[in-house]
Formats: sequence, C-alpha cells, structure tokens
Amino acid sequence: MAIISDFQEEKQDKKLLNSTSTDEIVVDGPYDEVLKPILDEKTPLSVVETVFDFLKRKSDLFKDENLDKKVLRLVSDAKKDIEASKKKAIERGFKDANKPEKRLKEAEVVTPVVDKKNVQTSEETSEVAKEDESSKEEEKKNVLAPNKGNGLDFEKYSWTQTLHEATINVPLPFGTKSRFVVCDLKKDRVTIGLKGQPPIIDGELFDSIKVNDCFWSIEDQSMLTVLLTKQKQMEWWKYLVKGEPQVDTQKTEPEPSKLSDLDPETRKTVEKMMFDQQRKQMGLPTSDEMEKEDMLKKLMAQHPGMDFSRANMA
Repeated sequence: MAIISDFQEEKQDKKLLNSTSTDEIVVDGPYDEVLKPILDEKTPLSVVETVFDFLKRKSDLFKDENLDKKVLRLVSDAKKDIEASKKKAIERGFKDANKPEKRLKEAEVVTPVVDKKNVQTSEETSEVAKEDESSKEEEKKNVLAPNKGNGLDFEKYSWTQTLHEATINVPLPFGTKSRFVVCDLKKDRVTIGLKGQPPIIDGELFDSIKVNDCFWSIEDQSMLTVLLTKQKQMEWWKYLVKGEPQVDTQKTEPEPSKLSDLDPETRKTVEKMMFDQQRKQMGLPTSDEMEKEDMLKKLMAQHPGMDFSRANMA
C-alpha cells in the first residue's frame, strides 16, 4: 500500500515529466524501463491521469485530507526544477557563445560561399609569386654581357653583330675544304657544321635575314665565317639562335658612323651641322648667318640709294 510520504521521498528519483512536449520526454530513475513504453504511447497528461486512476483504485491516497495541497506542492516543485534547469541552460549558452572557439564556429557558419575555381588561395598566390620570382632569376642568369663584337662566345663558335649584320665564326680543322662544310641559310633558320657530323649550329634565328645578301667563306683554312644580313637593320639581336644564352643589349656598343657610309643628302646635312657647330665654338657666324649676310650685300649693291641700316635679316 502506497502512502503520500513515500511518494514525496521518492520524488527526486521519479522525475516522470521534465517537459510537456511529447518530443522531449526525459525520464530518470529506477522506473525508467517501466515508464518509458507508456510515455512513448501517451501524452504526459494522459500518463498523469492513468497514475491517479491507479492510485485511486489500488491505494488509500485520496483519503488524505491534505492531498490536494501536497499534490500542488509537488507540481510546483517540479515546475521550479524545470525553470531552474532552463535558466542554467540559457546561462551556459551565453558563456559558450563568448568563447573564442564558439565565435569562430559562428563566423564559419556565416562565411559566404566562394567559388574556389575563380579565386586563388593565399598559398596558391604565394606559389605563383615564387614561380615568377624564380623565372626572373633564371632569366637574369641566362643574360650575359656581350663580347667585344656585341655578341657571345661559346665553346664551338662565336658570333658578333652590328645593327645591320651578324657574323658567325666557327673554328674548323686546319685544311678543311669548302666541300666538307654544311651551311644552310634560310630566312629564319641556320644550320652550320661538317658533313657526316652533328651540326654545330642548328636553330631558329632571333629575327629574319636577307638570304640573298648573306655569304660564307673559309679564312686561313681553319675558320668558317658566315655573314648574315639582317632584315631589320636598326635592332640588336638578343641571341643568335633560339635556346642559347641572351646578350645584355643594354651593354652593346654601336660602331661610330662613317660619313662615307651615308647617302649624299644625309651626308650633306651632317656636314653642315658639324660646320655650324665648329663656327659657333669659334665665335664666327654659322652657314645660315653667312648666307643672310651675302643676300644683304647683294640688295645693297642693287639698290644703292636705299637705307638698309634698320634691315633685320633674322
């Protein structure tokens, strides 16, 4: 037979109802295994009705005059426990929200989705920068100071250049005849060597040449000289054939021009400029000033009665 005092003492071990929602029923006590199937099938209120019906039929609980007060106190205590649990959960939630790792997770949740295909990560950007830097360093290593002829010297051949021409010099075994030489010149490619042997030079030229204005010869029976006439005659070549080291064109030194190499009109202009510069240095009138003086003298001779004292021939 159950009495109300026993019911009160076992209150903490018989938390049949921690929520009024059927989706969130939690039981904790020695009767969990018995009550769980009932709670799964019925609502919390119907479970309470069933319990009271059982107590009414099988016990003298309802004979207690103070039953209603005791039951209300039990319900009130259970409600207070639920509210206290909720309050603790809320406080714990605020504390968790202020933790750095919690804020980090929230930040990750609201981070917008980015198309990874079109955006480089910092690591990828760093890798690209490193590759560009290494390629620039490699390019610098591949740029050499020019020889005295504004070209480069290699183990098996050397080449020089002017703005108009490029000259290749290939050492040959002494006494080599022209019939043993291979010299194939095309607009943008050159192949040089000896018959029956791998070519000494074989590759694409830096720029095109005028094939009909090119020639080769053997000098001192031991040196093959090939003259290439450039198609563009105002440009320095950075290399002879593609793939070889480059010339530092900023260090090239053009040959001084000769007046005899200039056309008559250009030569006349240059000579006049040189003459005028020399006259100025000597404090004498330039060619233009001398020409104006001659014109003034002729006018004075033709018109002796006129006053030319204010004449300005500038």
